Amino acid sequence: MKKTLIFDLDGTLLDSIYDIALCMNEVLTSLKLDTYKIDEYKYFVGSGMDVLIDNALKNSIELKDEATKRFKELYEFNLHKNTKPYDGIYELLDELVKLDCNLTVLSNKPDFMTKEYVKTVFKDYPFLEVHGQKEHLSKKPDPIQALNIASKLKINPSEIFFVGDTKVDMQTAKSANMKAIGVLWGFRDEKELKEHGADFIVKEPLEIINIIK
Repeated sequence: MKKTLIFDLDGTLLDSIYDIALCMNEVLTSLKLDTYKIDEYKYFVGSGMDVLIDNALKNSIELKDEATKRFKELYEFNLHKNTKPYDGIYELLDELVKLDCNLTVLSNKPDFMTKEYVKTVFKDYPFLEVHGQKEHLSKKPDPIQALNIASKLKINPSEIFFVGDTKVDMQTAKSANMKAIGVLWGFRDEKELKEHGADFIVKEPLEIINIIK
């Protein structure tokens, strides 16, 4: 049976924190609010754009609609500007292709942005399913979209490896009865990943090959 992997996007496949922080800080400056250091944004992301904006605004939540509008405009314009795959990701994907694995993506980034990133940055790789946050479906850690991927590929969820960098990803994997692989090159630390159910922890992308074989 083919091995199947569901990858988170930001913090797992893509180092996107600089673009996210740059755009959000520009929005905050335009609203005359305090900005944040890039590393602080690592704890703002992972649960979707709405939570990112709530975290950044803190006590200025009345500005959420305007901040959301400005962030979307800025972030779409800056799409791919500084965002790039983490070191070793292309090599990992090359090996997974050689092993004839099913490759998929599930992100809490808006669906059209998720698809655009994968189409642009990973155009040479056969991702079978690519899904982001959709208005009509609950986002991670709700397992609905992960289970939809399993259903479409006709794979038992317990046979799927879910790869991510935050507690949201580990919770999604556990709720979907999938095997959770936590990565340490992303936005959160080993303690968070283990506390929320990681079955495996990897420090380098190619370590994933040894887990799935």
